[in-house]
Amino acid sequence: MNQRNSFGAEATLAVGGEEFTIYRLDALEGLRAQITRLPYAMKILLENLLRHEDGVSVTAADVQAVACWDAASTANGEIAFTPGRVIHQDFTGVPSVVDLAAMRDAMKRLGGDPRRIDPLQPVELVIDHSIQVDAHGTSEAFGRNGEIEFERNRERYRFLRWGQGAFGNFEVVPPQTGIVHQVNLEHLARVVLTDERGGRRRAYPDTLVGTDSHTTMVNGLGVLGWGCGGIEAEAVMLGQPVSMLVPQVVGFELKGSLPEGATATDLVLTVTQALRERGVVGKFVEFFGDGLCSLSLADRATIANMAPEYGATCGIFPIDDETIRYLRLSSRSPQRVALVEAYAKEQGLFHTSTSPVAHYSEAVTLELGTVEASVAGPRRPQDRISLAGVSRSFRQTLAELRLGAETPVKPRATTVTLGEQSHEIGDGSVVIAAITSCTNTSNPALLFAAGLLARKAVERGLKTKPWVKTSFAPGSRVATQYLAKAGLMPALEALRFHLVGYGCTTCVGNSGPLPRPVSEAVDEAELVVAAVLSGNRNFEGRVHPRVRANYLASPPLVVAYALAGRVDLDLRRAPLGHDADGEPVFLRDIWPSREEIAHAIDGTLDSAMFDMVYRDVFEGDDRWRALDVSDDDLYRWREDSTYVKNPPYFDDMTRELPELVPIRGARVLAWLGDSITTDHISPAGNIPADSPAGRYLVAQGIAPESFNAYGARRGNHEVMMRGTFANVRLRNRMAPGTEGGLTRHLPSGKVMSIFDASVLYRAEEVPLLVLAGKEYGTGSSRDWAAKGPSLIGVRAVLAESFERIHRSNLIGMGIVPLEFMAGDGAGSLGLTGEEVYEIVGLERLLEEGLDGNRWVTVRATDAAGRVLEFRATVRIDTPRELLYYRHGGILQYVLRVLLEEGESR
Repeated sequence: MNQRNSFGAEATLAVGGEEFTIYRLDALEGLRAQITRLPYAMKILLENLLRHEDGVSVTAADVQAVACWDAASTANGEIAFTPGRVIHQDFTGVPSVVDLAAMRDAMKRLGGDPRRIDPLQPVELVIDHSIQVDAHGTSEAFGRNGEIEFERNRERYRFLRWGQGAFGNFEVVPPQTGIVHQVNLEHLARVVLTDERGGRRRAYPDTLVGTDSHTTMVNGLGVLGWGCGGIEAEAVMLGQPVSMLVPQVVGFELKGSLPEGATATDLVLTVTQALRERGVVGKFVEFFGDGLCSLSLADRATIANMAPEYGATCGIFPIDDETIRYLRLSSRSPQRVALVEAYAKEQGLFHTSTSPVAHYSEAVTLELGTVEASVAGPRRPQDRISLAGVSRSFRQTLAELRLGAETPVKPRATTVTLGEQSHEIGDGSVVIAAITSCTNTSNPALLFAAGLLARKAVERGLKTKPWVKTSFAPGSRVATQYLAKAGLMPALEALRFHLVGYGCTTCVGNSGPLPRPVSEAVDEAELVVAAVLSGNRNFEGRVHPRVRANYLASPPLVVAYALAGRVDLDLRRAPLGHDADGEPVFLRDIWPSREEIAHAIDGTLDSAMFDMVYRDVFEGDDRWRALDVSDDDLYRWREDSTYVKNPPYFDDMTRELPELVPIRGARVLAWLGDSITTDHISPAGNIPADSPAGRYLVAQGIAPESFNAYGARRGNHEVMMRGTFANVRLRNRMAPGTEGGLTRHLPSGKVMSIFDASVLYRAEEVPLLVLAGKEYGTGSSRDWAAKGPSLIGVRAVLAESFERIHRSNLIGMGIVPLEFMAGDGAGSLGLTGEEVYEIVGLERLLEEGLDGNRWVTVRATDAAGRVLEFRATVRIDTPRELLYYRHGGILQYVLRVLLEEGESR
C-alpha cells in the first residue's frame, strides 16, 4: 500500500516504554469537523480510513467525508473499510478454507503462483459448531458427545489442520474449547491491535469481520466488527477491503438500571423488539446514556450479540472503565491493558460520565426500569412476549403452528412411556430445555442465576419433567470452572442439566435426537411441542424438525420451564411443582435475588480461571494433535470424500472478464413469503434420509445415522446443492398445501423436490428466479444460502426487501438482488409464479455503471401470452459490488486481480 498522510495525522504514542505510530483523529478538527461529537463507531471508521489512505481505495476526500459526517444525511457515499482481522466458526470456516484451496488449484491452472492465495490479515477459526447433543442427562454425556463429534468430523478436522499448516496468518482453536464469540470476547479480541510496517510499530483499533452473524458480540468490548458471508470474508483475507456505504448511526440511550428479577436476556429481547419495529437494517446502533454504568461487560456483550436479530450491522458500546476491568479479569496482559487505556484516551475513544453525547442519525430511549421478564417466540427472536403472556400466546398461535388447521383448534394429548412410567404430553409440552449459545452463556450473572435457581429447586424437592431433554452447553470452559467453584454444578446435574459440550448446540440445530418414545408420540399424535433455549435463534425448522414452537429465554427460565414441563401455563401464577409436603412451589419462591447473584460472582470469578483456560488455546487434545496431515501447498482432494470436495466455482473460469448473459425465459423456482431466513434457504440441522441430500449420501454408502448435519457437510457442494431450500418448514407457494423443499416444475406442473426441478430446468437451459416478500435472507450470515441457489441455477431474487448480509452474499455469488418498488409485491401485482420472466435493461444498466436510476423492467408473460411489466430496483449498491457481479462473483474477481498483480511483478 502506498501510504499517504494528507492530514498530518501520523504521530507517536508512548506506552510502558514502547513507542507506537498512531493516526490522530484530532488532526481532522480543522476540516469543519466535530470529531468529539462523532459517534464512537464513526471514529473507528475514520481512523481506519486515515491509516489506509492510498489515493486509490481510500482518498483524502473519503477521509474528509467521514470526518464531516452529517448525522441527518441519508445520502451515503461509498468507503473502503479494511478490517484488522477475520474470525470463523467451523460450519462457515470449512467452506471458506475449501474455497481458498480451490482457488490455489485454479491459480495454478491459469498460470499463476498458488501460494499467492494466502491470508494477508490474521485469521482465527474456532471449531465450535460440530458438537451435537447425542448424549444428555448423565455425567458421561460430555465425554460421549466429544467422542462422537471427533468420529463424525475427523476428515473435516484433518482438512482444517492442513489449512493451518498450508496458509500463513491462520490459527485454529480446536474442538471443545468454547463458542467462537465467547472465545473472541474472552481471549482473541485485542481491542487495540498492533503490527509492524516499514520498521515502525503501529497501534490502531481492533476491527474485524466474521463468518458468523453474531460476530457483533465483541461490540460489547468496544471492538467494531460484524458478520459477513464466507465469500466476502475470503476476499478480506486476501487483502480486499469491504465496500460499504457510510452508515447511519442510531443512538440507543439506556437510562437507569434493571429492576429486581429482570435479566440481561429480558433486556436484549426488549431491545430487539424495539429496534425491529424501528427498522435499523443496514444501520449501526450505538448504545449510550447513564444506564451504561449499571451494565456489566457481559450484559453489554449479550445485547451486542443479538444485533442481527434487531437487524443492525452492529450494536456497539464504547471503551470505558468497565472495559478495562473486564480485560484485567479475563487475564489480558498488563501491557495490552495499558495500551488499550492509553490509546483510547489519546484518541477520544474512552467514555466517561462527562463525555459529550454524539450526534446520531436518530435516537431511541429505553428506561431500563421498565424491562420485565420475557421470552421470544414461537418462531422469531423479535417476537417478545412477557412471561405472563406466554400461555395465552401459545394458545393463540397453536392453529398456525399446526399446519393446515382451522382456528380454533382443540389441544391434543397422548401418553408416552419412559422407563416404567407413563406420562401425558400434549400440545405445549416442553421436550427440549437447553442452556446453550453465545448470547447468554457469556454472562456469568445469567449462569449463576440458573445455578442458584436449580439449587433452590432441588432443596424444595423439585425435578425436571422426564419428557424434557435437558442440556448445558456453555460457551467457555471458564463457565464450568466458576459454577463448580460456587458449588452449583451438582444442583444443575440433579436436574439433568449435565455438561454436554462446549459449543453451539441447540441454537444451531445440533440438538440431537429426542428420546425415541417422545419422538414417536409427537409424530403419532401430531403434537405441537416446544423447545425453550437460552439462544438467539428460534426460526422454523432450526432447533429440531419435530419441534414447531421454539422460545428464547434466559438460563434460569430454561430451568424453570424444564421443571414445569409446559409452555401453556403462566409461570407467574401456576406452580412449577410440589415439595415433599405437597405444598406448591412457585417460580417466585426459588428465583434468586440480584444480591445473591452478585455475592456468588464476587466470591468465585477470578482472572486465574481465564489464564488456565486460554494459556494453550491452540494446542488441542491428544486426538487433535494426532491428526495426520500433509504439508503440501495444494490440497490432495479425495474423490470418495463426502465432506470435502473441490467445488466447481472456477471450472470454466478464464482470465478475461466474462460477457453479461441476459436473464430471459426464466421460471420461478420458489415463491416465498416474508422473513425467509437463511435457515429456510440452506438449513444447518439434520439431514432427512428421504431428502435429495439424504439419498445422495446413501448412494455414497453413508448410513443415515452417520449423515451428520448440513452444517458439517458444507465442504461438499453436492450435499449442499441438494439441501438448498430443503428446510422441512419451508412453504413454497409454487406448491401450495405442501411443506418442505417442494415446487412445481413448469410447464409440466409436476410436483417434485426443488433440487430435482432445478436439474430438469438446467437440462432445458432455463434460468431460475426466486420471488419473496420482506426481509429476505434474515438470520445467519450463511454463504451457502447464496452458493446453493447459484449452483442450482438461480440468476435473480426478486424480493420486497433484503437483509444486509444476504444481499451481499447473493452478489458475491453472481446472483442479482432485485427489489420490488415500494408498495409492490408479487401478490399485489397479480403474479402467479407461472409466468415466463425477462429482466429488461439489466445489461445496459450494469455496463453503464451505477449512476442515475438503478431500476430495470421485469416482463412476465403468462401461458396465454398476456404480458405484465413492472419496475424493480437493482440492489447492487456500490461500484465494488458491481465489479464482483461483473466478474461472476467475488472470488473470481479476487483471483483475476491476483493473477494480474502476479504478472505485473
